[in-house]
Amino acid sequence: MAFVEPLPQALSPSRLQDFRSCPRRYQLGAIERLPQPATYATTKGRLVHHVLEHLHRCEPGERTRERARELTPAAFDAVVTEDVRRDLGEESDLDRRLRTDAEQILDRYFTVEDPREVVSEGVELKMQCDLEGTPLLGILDRLDRDQNGDLVIVDYKTGRVPSRHFDQHTFANAELYAVLCREVLEETPSTIRLLFVAHGQELEKPVRDVVVAARAHAAQSAWSAITRYYDDGEFPATPSLNACRWCPFRDRCRLDGVAVPDSL
Repeated sequence: MAFVEPLPQALSPSRLQDFRSCPRRYQLGAIERLPQPATYATTKGRLVHHVLEHLHRCEPGERTRERARELTPAAFDAVVTEDVRRDLGEESDLDRRLRTDAEQILDRYFTVEDPREVVSEGVELKMQCDLEGTPLLGILDRLDRDQNGDLVIVDYKTGRVPSRHFDQHTFANAELYAVLCREVLEETPSTIRLLFVAHGQELEKPVRDVVVAARAHAAQSAWSAITRYYDDGEFPATPSLNACRWCPFRDRCRLDGVAVPDSL
């Protein structure tokens, strides 16, 4: 079939992850733009990200626990829209649960770092480039300078802390941010810090040139396949337990005859 919808203008780390998980997931999410209902976990994560973004826009001396609490009501109003409430259902204590969980996560954040000491190059920093025909786009939670003057990519996570055995997957998105920094700023970050704020923990990894080159190559290969599938009019489905477990489109795939694993 020929697609009515245009091909997206850029490839982001999250969309690259969707495509590598299952090309059809990319088609339904990035091209057909089927709605992806909000969940409690995604709403909580957006709420915490919103507070941390605005906290780090404050002057260093103002980045306190008290200021984070003051920012929470406005963040709640911005994130918990009527559409989100409709997706989450008519849960009577939704507001109380979200506020309580967000406040607990933000309290744990202050055990990971002192934001008053952070030297940041930008928050929610949008970067875009053309990598030899592959359009890349990323929005960095934060880009810092360490004590040596080197760039550090900081990414907030509100989910569980993964096993260190899964480093390659865990750092994949942030390593593509390193590609963007190299191309846009002409400077490769020295370190990636993942802040698992819900658990008060962090994972840190040095940036290696060979890994940055590999991430760039992977993005180019994926974009080449995306354009080919788009021109052919079909993105193949690659169902599996891991790919389908958290996919928001598995019911659509079942209706279309895709063999989604029965255990899901």
